[in-house]
Amino acid sequence: MEATTYSSSELMCINAARLLRDGDVVFVGVGLPNLACNLARRTHAPNLQMIYEAGVIGARPSRLPLSIGDPTLVSGASSVCSMYDIFSFYLQRGNVDVGFLGGAQIDRFGNINATVIGNYASPKVRLPGSGGSQEIAAWANRCYIISPHQKRRFPERVDFTTSAGFLHGRVEREASGVRGKGPLVVVTHLGLMEPDENGELTLTALHPGCTEEQVRENTGWPVRVAPQLRRTEPIEEKDLQLLREELDPQRIYLKDGG
Repeated sequence: MEATTYSSSELMCINAARLLRDGDVVFVGVGLPNLACNLARRTHAPNLQMIYEAGVIGARPSRLPLSIGDPTLVSGASSVCSMYDIFSFYLQRGNVDVGFLGGAQIDRFGNINATVIGNYASPKVRLPGSGGSQEIAAWANRCYIISPHQKRRFPERVDFTTSAGFLHGRVEREASGVRGKGPLVVVTHLGLMEPDENGELTLTALHPGCTEEQVRENTGWPVRVAPQLRRTEPIEEKDLQLLREELDPQRIYLKDGG
C-alpha cells in the first residue's frame, strides 16, 4: 500500500485540529489555526464555535479568510460586535475555551516572542508584535501553540516575552493572577510538547517517522522526554482531502513551511 504523503504544514494543522473538542469556543486567527478549527468543525467537532479578534462570533466562513477582518467571516456568523466587546466580555470573562498562538520564538517555559529578535533597543529583526496574543495567552482557558520545530525558534529563553507561558515556572504564572492555564500543547512538525509539573516543555509524542534525536537537535535546551513517549496517530487521507480541496485549495497556508 502506498504511503500517505503530506507537508509539514498539513501535519501540524491536522494534529492541532485533533486537540479541539466538540463545543469548544476558540479564539482563532488566520493561517494554520484557522484551518485547524475549520477541519475540526467539519470532522469531530461540529459544534465548535470560532471567535475572531475583529469582533465576529460563531464564524462559519464560506471560503478561506485572508485576515481577521475579512468580510467572509461575517456571513452566517452568530454575532458581530466590537473588538473591545470580544476581549472584555468574552475573553476576560472566561468564555473562551481555546486560544491558538504562534511566534518567532517559544522557550523552555512556553513563553512566546513575536516582538524582536535580539536586544529590544537595537534588534536584529523587528517583528509584528503582540496583537491580541498577550491577552489570549493570559485569559484563554487553555492555549495551544503551533510552530515548525527549528532550533532558532526554540531557544532556552526568548529574547523578549510578548506572551506569557509559564514565565520562569508554573508557580510564577499562578502568582501573576492570570486565570488561563497557559500553553497545554505545542504542536510542531516533529511531535508534541507539553508542560511538566513545573511548566517546562517536555516531549510527549513523536509524529510517525520522527525521532528523539531530531527533536534534541532542533531544541535550544536539553529537552526532557516523557517516560511514556507515544506516537501520534497516522495522517488520514480524508483529512488531507478536506484541507486540500475545500479549506485551502490554493495552498495559501498549506505550503510547506516546516
